[in-house]
Amino acid sequence: MFTRLGSEAAMVAAAAVFVLSGQDFGANSRAPRAPQGQPAPRRADGKPDFSGLYHAPGYGPGDPRSKTGEGYAHNIARDLNPADVPMLPWAAKVYKERMDAESKDDPEGFCLPMGTPRVNPYPWKIVQTDKLFIILYEGNVHSYRQVFLDGRPHDKDVIETWWGDSIGHWDGDALVVDTVGMNDRAWLDADGHPRTTKAHIIERFTRPELAKVAIEITIDDPGAYSKPWSVREVAQLAPGWEIMENICNENQDEHGNNLDVQHLVGK
Repeated sequence: MFTRLGSEAAMVAAAAVFVLSGQDFGANSRAPRAPQGQPAPRRADGKPDFSGLYHAPGYGPGDPRSKTGEGYAHNIARDLNPADVPMLPWAAKVYKERMDAESKDDPEGFCLPMGTPRVNPYPWKIVQTDKLFIILYEGNVHSYRQVFLDGRPHDKDVIETWWGDSIGHWDGDALVVDTVGMNDRAWLDADGHPRTTKAHIIERFTRPELAKVAIEITIDDPGAYSKPWSVREVAQLAPGWEIMENICNENQDEHGNNLDVQHLVGK
């Protein structure tokens, strides 16, 4: 079993400052890497089996660095040119304000959920059945996503939530995940790309080989962007790892100390 003690300690220290530093975690040579070029596993029904634990997209061993050195957690559009992100004027203004303020109001910094389709630098796990596709996140607030594969329509009662209502269908070997019903409180990344209640997120999951999962993400949010735009992320399998406990409490520092203690009566 691969030990994560050394690499996890480094990850925790780095994650405490990733909002401001834009550090790329892909250079972690101690992290486990799956054998390359082996066929993707399949379920009994012949569909690809995505089950497994993965490095966060862009943070696995040997993952290519972006032009700016940022990870996807820091900038979901790290591989794009600025003109490829068609923000409406108000959205561009808000984005600049968040950048100028060094993302101090990032909801994730207050231990609120990341929201779809944001990622963070920590590993994540997929559990797949014939009717359900579940993503378990080690980071953030140890959250999870449910994608229903049983043919149901969107739940009209799911509105203004962090993760939205996700349903999936198969397009050949690709699992297409359709998400609506999201709020406007989540950011798409630590840089502060906005998301509104009009967002419609489409994720296309493929597993070209055992060692990786590719996710093509289309962000269709007419509340913030003049047209849909897309990014592509790749997550590497992390053999021998398991997601670990990760506690996030509002107003704590990177060492777990509650910054409100000094204001308590008698302190």
